Amino acid sequence: MSTNLSDKVVVDRRGFLALGATAFATVAGLGLAGCSDTSDKAASGSAAGSASTSSKKTTASTDLDASAFDKLVESGPRATDEEIAASTWATAVKDRGSLKVGAVQTSTLFSLLNEKDGKTRGFDAGMAQLLSEYILGENKVEITQATSDTRESMLQNGQVDTVIGTYTITDERKKLVSFAGPYYYTQQAILVLADNDDIKSVKDLAGKNVAVQSGSNGPSILSEVAPKASQQEFKTDEEARQALVQGRVDAYVIDNNMQQSSLVREPGKYKIAGKPFGNKEPYGVGLPLDSDGVAFVNDFIKKIEDDGIWAKLWKITIGDRIGDKNVPEPPEVDA
Repeated sequence: MSTNLSDKVVVDRRGFLALGATAFATVAGLGLAGCSDTSDKAASGSAAGSASTSSKKTTASTDLDASAFDKLVESGPRATDEEIAASTWATAVKDRGSLKVGAVQTSTLFSLLNEKDGKTRGFDAGMAQLLSEYILGENKVEITQATSDTRESMLQNGQVDTVIGTYTITDERKKLVSFAGPYYYTQQAILVLADNDDIKSVKDLAGKNVAVQSGSNGPSILSEVAPKASQQEFKTDEEARQALVQGRVDAYVIDNNMQQSSLVREPGKYKIAGKPFGNKEPYGVGLPLDSDGVAFVNDFIKKIEDDGIWAKLWKITIGDRIGDKNVPEPPEVDA
């Protein structure tokens, strides 16, 4: 049975305030900033692979089927007592009775708070809630709001058990934290206003003011593919999009999954210019450095992939909403 836990949403002190139960009812879910591979088949776990790269309307319903989502979470696998006992990380979560997750609640496709029922839903939110069900036998996720700049520190200081939110695995980050997975792939993409006809591809970013999110992979990748672009860093996705709407920047570069969320959230307002670019970037489940939770969470990911739960979650949270019936193959989980 799914139980909504949080009597509060803990917000990271680097830019946010703590919100009590009166602000948000009960929270069970999450999400952050990442990217997606956009091959024609939407292969390798990319949400936006075959989604439209413009603001054209599709037959998709932008509304998430909350009932189907909740039922899917409740149907997820359960770890045995022996499996939990073999992991000190999982045992700590079990003993506490809740899963502390670093995430956001503003990503339309991956982790969005429904202010009417106080629940957070989306692909990453589902991953977190399924993991809670796997360990605790119920959905008891406690969210701490995170940004691209705070994820590593939150894991290092024990503020959260895990970060699940479009968290790209990189060699630099692996020096600071550990990752289970990958469970998804992405690429970078260019978001512009729907009436912008000047920017059609990466090459058109030369001499333009381009928003990027600090702490994400966007700045380094953009420096490689468009060195003559003028970058302006913002701490959050919302701040970057606001700058775009206000005309303070000409374009916004971040992972394609985030951009697709913007298209779904506000149809006709934005479009994606050109094709996604850069190497495929793998999303991982962030864990404390050298945590034995890596093996435990990898087993969990393999189970939901083998059971078809991963595919069903993708369909409910992404495929049905962007009009893509081609369920991608999830990436191979690291040994």
